[in-house]
Amino acid sequence: MSKKTIGIVGARGHTGAELIRLVANHPGLELAFVSSRELAGQRLADHNEAYQGELHFTNLDAAAVAASGVNVVILALPNGAAKPFVEAIDAAAGDMVIVDLSADYRFDERWYYGLPELYRERWRGEKRVSNPGCYATAVQLSIAPIKDMLAAPPVCFGVSGYSGAGTTPSDRNDPEKLRDNLMPYSLTGHMHEREASRHLGVPVEFMPHVAPHFRGLTVTTNLYLARPMKRDEVVARFHGAYKNEKLVTVLDDAPWVSRIANRHHVEIGAFEMSADGRRVVVVATLDNLLKGAATQAMQNVNRTLGFDEYTSIPV
Repeated sequence: MSKKTIGIVGARGHTGAELIRLVANHPGLELAFVSSRELAGQRLADHNEAYQGELHFTNLDAAAVAASGVNVVILALPNGAAKPFVEAIDAAAGDMVIVDLSADYRFDERWYYGLPELYRERWRGEKRVSNPGCYATAVQLSIAPIKDMLAAPPVCFGVSGYSGAGTTPSDRNDPEKLRDNLMPYSLTGHMHEREASRHLGVPVEFMPHVAPHFRGLTVTTNLYLARPMKRDEVVARFHGAYKNEKLVTVLDDAPWVSRIANRHHVEIGAFEMSADGRRVVVVATLDNLLKGAATQAMQNVNRTLGFDEYTSIPV
């Protein structure tokens, strides 16, 4: 059977590199192009050891991507940059699937919001998939099994490695400025706060920070309950919600971010209860470049193309 073809726009970044590794390991996908303005003309294999071939980076504009004829294109671009590519592909009126990793279409009802563990059953064969944000993934998975018991908005304290700030130089990805430091930012109204609130259907309060490590994030969530609950009851809800999910592991103890780096799943644990049983603290960790981005994109690519959801993803 012939392979499906895939192209990546914005392939220079950390997430693009992870996507290339996943595609290289996929028995049913062939990488047709990798587009990067900065690396155009350079050999892909010289930048990514997972790919063995003679493909070179190119710099394709929106019209060229729309005319490429690939089965699926992944847009791994900064927020606000996807629109010209989406408009060009829509105008071409073909069957090309788009998986967008930016926040540009996460609030668009015409697009499928691709967090499979929570919204798998909402998929109706859409060919436009908005990949969730890394923090928003951890936040939603931390809240969903118990959201019907909430007495107040969940309060989420997030800490991410600096790879989440991308490759464009800034204070938030400068190892020297982050040394021995914890850098708060966007403490109200963060994109992932609005995203999680929208898709969960409950208001969420979120406070992100950047730490000196490179990859992986932790979200510690304070959940106020409408009635007293016992820890076993809370834990049972999480086990029940995720018992069949290969990329979600429910732990008894609080997960550590150092144990999730380079892994494709989410770990959720702690479940510390207040003395009166009306508050529980849940901790979730994931690799922001994998389950927070590339791995989740591969889940969505697999589903839209008819492959098993976990093809090429180590589980």
